[in-house]
Amino acid sequence: MYEPIRTKSVHTMAAAAPQIPHRSREEELQIRLAGQLTALLTVTDELHALAVRAETAEAREMDAAALGAAADRIAEQVARLSGGHYPLRAEPTDGGTAPRVEALRQRARALAGNALAVATSRDDAAAMTLAAERLAAHAEPLPDLASA
Repeated sequence: MYEPIRTKSVHTMAAAAPQIPHRSREEELQIRLAGQLTALLTVTDELHALAVRAETAEAREMDAAALGAAADRIAEQVARLSGGHYPLRAEPTDGGTAPRVEALRQRARALAGNALAVATSRDDAAAMTLAAERLAAHAEPLPDLASA
């Protein structure tokens, strides 16, 4: 009633094909950490642009300087993990409404937490320190940047 299967199983074919390149766990963690930090860099650049456009001089001075320095440190870590290739920096968009700023901060906290988890798995002290600092920085309340 049924026709017999005439082709090899996918599992048999995969076992017979050792020429497919496989990455080690360490390489996979390195790629994943670089990706998490690149995403964190994008959000940090966005927050930096909003801080620069803030109305009060205190918010502009404190936030812009801290976020700019953090973005540069993140870019250096991504370059270290990517074999010396610095990441492309996204052009920040306009619009700093309060809900958008809070959403960016929540996203930054989540990305910093993910980066911290991967850096801990990888036992990468420099990335762990940076991710922990960014996690703590985004947990603190920022001045109102929505008036930009």
